[in-house]
Amino acid sequence: MRTYLIGIWMGAACLGGCAAHTETNATDSANLEASRRGPNISITFRPLNNLASADGSFFLGSFTVRNDSTVRLGSSGWQIYFSYYPRNFLKDGEGNAQYKQHLAEQGVRLRKAASGDYFVLEPLDNFVPIEPGRERVIEFLAVSWTIHKSDAPSGFHIVFPPSTEAWALSSSVQMDPSDPKQTKRVAGDVVPVQTASLRYEENAALKKLRLEPGDALLPRPQSVTYGEGQYRLGGARIEIEHARGLAKEAAFLRAALGDVLTGVIDARERTARTPAIRLVLDPSIAGGPEGYALSIDPRNGVEIRGADTAGVFYGIQTLRQLVPVEPGKKLTVELPALSMTDAPLFPYRGMALDVARHFHSKAALEKLLDLLALHKINKLHLHLTDDEGWRLEIPGIPELTSYGATRGFDANEQRQLHVALGSSNGLRTGDGIRGKARTEAEANGGESPAYQGFERATLNFAGQGSGHYTVRDFEEILAYAAERHIDVIPEIDMPGHARAAVRAMEHRYAKYAAVDPVKAGQYRLVDPKDTSKHTTVQGYTDNFINPCLPSSYAFLSKVVRELKARFDAVPGAKLTMIHGGGDELPSLQSNVWWQGSPLCKSTPETSSLTDLQLRDVFLAKWQRIITATGATMTGWDDVLHDGFQLEGFVPMPWQNVWGRGKEDFAYRYANRGNKVILSHATNLYLDMAYNKDPDEPGLYWANFVDERKTFEYQPFDLFALGTHDRMGNPFDPHAWDRKERLTAAGRANILGMAGLLWGENVKTDELIEYYTFPKILGVAERAWNRDTPAPAEMPAAWERFVNTLGQAALPRLDFYRAVDLHHELPRAQGVNYRVPLPGGKIEQGQLLANVRYPTLTIEYSTDGVTFAEYTGPVAVRGSVWLRTRTRNGHVSRVAKIE
Repeated sequence: MRTYLIGIWMGAACLGGCAAHTETNATDSANLEASRRGPNISITFRPLNNLASADGSFFLGSFTVRNDSTVRLGSSGWQIYFSYYPRNFLKDGEGNAQYKQHLAEQGVRLRKAASGDYFVLEPLDNFVPIEPGRERVIEFLAVSWTIHKSDAPSGFHIVFPPSTEAWALSSSVQMDPSDPKQTKRVAGDVVPVQTASLRYEENAALKKLRLEPGDALLPRPQSVTYGEGQYRLGGARIEIEHARGLAKEAAFLRAALGDVLTGVIDARERTARTPAIRLVLDPSIAGGPEGYALSIDPRNGVEIRGADTAGVFYGIQTLRQLVPVEPGKKLTVELPALSMTDAPLFPYRGMALDVARHFHSKAALEKLLDLLALHKINKLHLHLTDDEGWRLEIPGIPELTSYGATRGFDANEQRQLHVALGSSNGLRTGDGIRGKARTEAEANGGESPAYQGFERATLNFAGQGSGHYTVRDFEEILAYAAERHIDVIPEIDMPGHARAAVRAMEHRYAKYAAVDPVKAGQYRLVDPKDTSKHTTVQGYTDNFINPCLPSSYAFLSKVVRELKARFDAVPGAKLTMIHGGGDELPSLQSNVWWQGSPLCKSTPETSSLTDLQLRDVFLAKWQRIITATGATMTGWDDVLHDGFQLEGFVPMPWQNVWGRGKEDFAYRYANRGNKVILSHATNLYLDMAYNKDPDEPGLYWANFVDERKTFEYQPFDLFALGTHDRMGNPFDPHAWDRKERLTAAGRANILGMAGLLWGENVKTDELIEYYTFPKILGVAERAWNRDTPAPAEMPAAWERFVNTLGQAALPRLDFYRAVDLHHELPRAQGVNYRVPLPGGKIEQGQLLANVRYPTLTIEYSTDGVTFAEYTGPVAVRGSVWLRTRTRNGHVSRVAKIE
C-alpha cells in the first residue's frame, strides 16, 4: 500500500510536463518521506496590503508554495485544501482600477471546496510547474482584511487524484507589524499597534497600592469591617460545624481546606469540640438570595451565615480567597479579623463557552467550572451545536455524534463532516489526513507552544475538531456544576447554525432509506427538493432546518427530552433554561430561506407564509418544545429584531457594535417587559483579541476586548462606553441622544450578564484559559458588585482593580488547583492566564520598564537569550528584550525595544 500511494503521488504530480522524470523519481521515492510525512511542500501566507480597497472590502495577500520534495509540482493532478474563516476570495476580474483578481493568469483557481470555510487551490493548464527546491508566490484578493496572524488560513492538506488520501502540509504566516498596510484595516483605522513604548505610557498612570484584605477579594465585597489581630486556622484537627441542609457545602469546604492544610479536617452537624468554622443558614441576611455574612474572630473562629445554601457557598469561596497564597500545604494559615456582608447585583452571572467549533475535554470544563465558582459566576452556557459540530450524545440518534461530531478529509462527507476552522481530529489519526505533526511542538515548528499568544501549531491541525460528550460525561459535568451552585444552560442553536445536525440526519436518511424508509425520515431536517439559496456570514449554504417538516419538530422534541433526562438523572442539577439559538439567518434582501421548499408550499399551514413568518412559526413551536420541560427559553436577540413577540422568551442582545444601529436593543427589550441577559460583543465577547498586535490571537470585528473592557462595562448606562468606533475614531458627544435609555422598570428586567467565549480560534484547552483569564474577572466584578463605578470614577476603580489582579487574584491562579471532592482530578496546579507584556522605553541610554499589574516580575535581556530581573532603570546599549514572569514561572511573550 505504501508503494502504491507513492506511485500515485509521483504520477499525479508529474502530469503536465515531467513524464520523462518518472523512472528517476521512482528510484528516489524514499526522499519523499511518504511513509510518514508525505510530500515535503509548505505554504506561507502573507497579507500584503489591507488598503488595496478604499472601503476595506478586500485586501491583497499571497501564498508562497515551497516545493522541497524531489519532484516537480506540475500543471494538473493536485489539489490543496485549507480553511479560511470567515473569508472569501474575489472572482477573477473583480477588484478596482488598481487591483484586480488575476488567478487564472497565474495558472491557478481558488474555489469553495464545500459549504463554510473550506477552500481548494488547484492548477490550471497554464500553471508553470514548481521545480524541486523552488517556490512560487501566488497573489490573490480576499474579502475584508488581515491584521492578526490568527486570521491566517489553516489546516492545509494536499490530495493527488485519483488517490483520495490527503497529506498534511506545513503552513506558517508572516506579518510586519511596522507596515501600516498590514496593520490598518482601512485608511481611517487609528487604533495603534501595541508596542512596548505604548504600554509604558499606558502603565505609567498605574501605581502600586496598599490593599486591605477586602481589596484582595474578587469580586469585591459590599461591606467590610476590620477587627484586631488574626485567627490562626489549622492544627492537627479542624472541625467544621454545619446546619442541616449544608452537608454538601461543608464537604466542599473540607476538600478545599484539605488542599492547603495538613491537619485532619472533619465536618458534621454537631461537634463536641469548639468548631473552627461554623456554617449557618439565616434567611434574614441582607441582600436576598445568594447573600452571606462572614466573620473571622481571633477567639471564636470563622462563621459563615448564608441567606440560602448558595449564600453559604459564596461565603466559602470568599474564605478560600482570604487564605494566603502559597505553594504546598501548611499546618496553619493566618486569617485577618473582619466581618463582611455581601450579595450579588444580578441573579444571572454567566459565561458562555462554545464547544461546537472546537471540542474541549471534560477535564477542561470541570476546571473552568471550579474557577467560575471561585469568582461567584453561577451559569455556564454551553454552545453544544453549530455548523461545525454536534457535541452531545443523544440516545436513539447515534448519527449526531458518530457523524456530526467528527471532521476530516472526506470529499463527499460520506463518513464525517469536512475539515473546518483548520482542524479535524487534532494531531491524531482517523480523519483521512496523513503526515500531520506527531506533537504540538512539531506542529509549532520545533518549539513547544506556550499558548501565550499566537502559535503556529494552531495553523497545523492542533485543535480538536472531533469529539463529543457521552451521556455519562455530560451527567458528570452536571453533577460537578451542581456541587458548585452553577446551572448549566445547554444551547441547541436552531434554525440556522444547524449544519452538523442537518448533515448527520441526511447521513442517517441515506443509511436507512433502502431498508426502513420510516426510520430514515423520522428525524430528517431538510426538504430534499428545496431550491432556496442562502449564504450565511460564515459562508454556509446548507445549514438551515426546515420549519415545514413534522420530522424537524420530532427531532427537536427528542433532543430536548434527552436533555431533560440528563438533568433528571443528576441530584441537584436544575434545568432552568434551554438556549434555542435563533441567530444569524442571512438578510432576505439577497437570500431565500425556505420559499423554494415544495413541502412548505404544499402544506396548508405554511403555503402562504413569507420566510419571516415561517421563521416565527418555527420559533413559536421551538419555544413550546423547550417550555414543556419546565425550562425557560433563552436565545439570541435576533429572534426579536423584526418585532416578533415571544412571551416569556429571554433575549441575549449581542449586536451592539458602535455605529451599526443596534446599540440600544437590550434596553428596548427590557423596557417593554422582557427579562434580558446582557451579552454585548463590544465588551463581553472574550474571543475578541486583547489588543491590536499581530501576535495576539482572536477576532476583532466588534472591538478589541481586554480585562479593562469587561471591568469598565456599564450594565445600566451602555452608551457611556460608546466613545470611539471600532477603528478608534471618536463619536460626537451627542451620537446616542436619540437612543432608548433604560427606564426604572426596565432596569428591574435586566436578569444579568455574561462573558462569551466563541470557539473559532480557541483550538486547545490551554487557549480557553488564555482567552478567559483575566477578562472573565472583569465580568465577575460587574455582575456581582452592586456598586458600579460611574465613568468619572472608573480610572481610580481600574487602578485598584489592577492592583487586586497583580497582588492577589493572579497569584491565586498561579497556584490554583480545582477543589477535588471525589479524589478524581489531576494534581496539576496553575491557570494559563494571559501574562501581560511589559511596557518599556530607552531614554538617554537607560532602560525604563513597567507592567500593568504591580508585583509581577519584569525581566530584560540584551542578547535575546539570557534574561535578568529588572528592578529599576538600567544602562543598556543596542536592542533590549523584555518579558513578564509570574510567581509560578509562566512568562509573557517577549517584546523587543530597538
